[in-house]
Amino acid sequence: MEKTTKQPWQTLTKKVIYDNAWIHVEEHDVINPAGKETIYGIVEFKNYAIGILPVDEEGNIWLIGQHRYPFNLYSWEIPEGGGKKEEDPLENAKRELLEEAGLTAQNWTLIQEIQVSNSVTNEIGFIYLAQNITEGNSNPDEDEDLLIKKIPFSEAYAMLENGEIKDSLTVIALLKGKILLGL
Repeated sequence: MEKTTKQPWQTLTKKVIYDNAWIHVEEHDVINPAGKETIYGIVEFKNYAIGILPVDEEGNIWLIGQHRYPFNLYSWEIPEGGGKKEEDPLENAKRELLEEAGLTAQNWTLIQEIQVSNSVTNEIGFIYLAQNITEGNSNPDEDEDLLIKKIPFSEAYAMLENGEIKDSLTVIALLKGKILLGL
């Protein structure tokens, strides 16, 4: 199969549909690769997606439980949130880990940069492995009602395998963690 770097889409016009502090939505009138005029919607996220897989010396990790409004479901996830684009993603990750889980880490490794859903958004995500953990007090945002649980990595991985964990950052972190850590 031959790869192409040619842009097969032609943008005719763009208009802003919605804008707030977190997202910017545009509708584009385009000519698609088949040569037909159509529309394309793009959601621009104003923050990075940041996820952290905190692992202690015994192979335990921390999961955060919270209700996710868009799906109206409860979700177990690694500590994660939005990171300011004007700051280093690692600094965002350190802040998010402390806020949500009350944890600090001495060792940090970027384990994956992702395009969260590249068919409709330009959101970029960064997933870090955090090691040499020190426990402290969490300080979640006022709109977060979080439960924190420390469990063996194998238990979290079993939650992924049986479908209890669906969050994309968490799925990727657990899959990469299993490979990198051999847990």
